Amino acid sequence: MTTQSGADPLDPELSAITGERRRLINLAYRLLGSLADAEDVVQETYARWYAMSREQQRAIESPGAWLNKVAGRLCLNVLSSARVRRETYVGEWIPEPLPDPAEWITGRPAADPADRVTLDESVTMAFLVVLDAMTPAERVALVLHDVFRYPFADIAEITGRTPAACRQLASSARRRIRAAQPPATPAARRSRIVKRFKEALEVGDVEALLGLLDPGVTAIADGGGLVSTTLHPIEGAERIARSLVLLWDRVRRQTLLERTVNGQPGLIAQLDGVTVSVYSFEVVDDRITRIWAVRNPEKLRLWAGPEVSGSAG
Repeated sequence: MTTQSGADPLDPELSAITGERRRLINLAYRLLGSLADAEDVVQETYARWYAMSREQQRAIESPGAWLNKVAGRLCLNVLSSARVRRETYVGEWIPEPLPDPAEWITGRPAADPADRVTLDESVTMAFLVVLDAMTPAERVALVLHDVFRYPFADIAEITGRTPAACRQLASSARRRIRAAQPPATPAARRSRIVKRFKEALEVGDVEALLGLLDPGVTAIADGGGLVSTTLHPIEGAERIARSLVLLWDRVRRQTLLERTVNGQPGLIAQLDGVTVSVYSFEVVDDRITRIWAVRNPEKLRLWAGPEVSGSAG
């Protein structure tokens, strides 16, 4: 992201504008579930600001509010078009997984500290997946109000609806969240379960995996058509456990590592130091109820190693 060349870094007006970047990235990622799309939105937001004359810029009472409003509108447009793009996406689409901020690859796109997403309950994979099932307007209303504390009057300007309608959208979205999300499992327990899952998979212990998987567990993989993976969700503990053991037996050269994925305990698979898969989990009552496996290399650019598009995992 570039700004006007020759700009004085001590200029308070410029500092106020550039200081909004991290908030904009955080907002856009939660709305879109894709850091790449979030970066594009923020780039376009700043491009629109710098396309204005100095007189036009100075006439804006709150530049920060203006930037956030423009970014929100752009996100709404992206969400609306994303539904069309998803129709041609190969296989299942999973939000882009994020590593712990301390582990983001330096020298890569979005490696700047100002671009790092704050990892909290609003970016867990489970939360983002529920958001993705909402209408664009529901998602925008919920995230802007409940996560970023925007008043409904401001959300109305972004969505082109009335404040009352935005309040109803947020309420509807909250009901979806409550219906889809189980009670939270303490982080320490999640970590232990993920660790036991890793150990059972590495030795091919089907019975141990069955003891960790909920009978109705679902596994979803995202290869984006760029790597081989299952195109449809797999359901059932027995089927998933045996499929995982067979898969891991074929990719013995890979290494499983425990990592934080979107702020939650997860796993990554590496081949020769390159991350080829990122796994996140939903855990309820000491059982794994959801497994999300992201293998699309375009969504792994912040993880260790160069981008690849080959090995199975």
